Amino acid sequence: MHVAEIELYEILKTKLGEKEAKTLVEYIEAKVDKKLDEKQNILATKVDLANMKADIIKWMFLFWIGQLASLTAILQIFFRK
Repeated sequence: MHVAEIELYEILKTKLGEKEAKTLVEYIEAKVDKKLDEKQNILATKVDLANMKADIIKWMFLFWIGQLASLTAILQIFFRK
């Protein structure tokens, strides 16, 4: 048990009894752990963000090269006539 859990257990033990307090603290702990796991699965890590940034930069360069090739072809066609 963590410090907060022990404090909660001590407070509840005086009001509810030992068995009920322990059951309630375990229930709350399970709920908190479940919510924390759900949040961790959703959040993006720094590595995920870095990988996404690198991927975006790669695609930006590919599109720039495509635009440059298109512009070069259009200008060549325009100036030949």
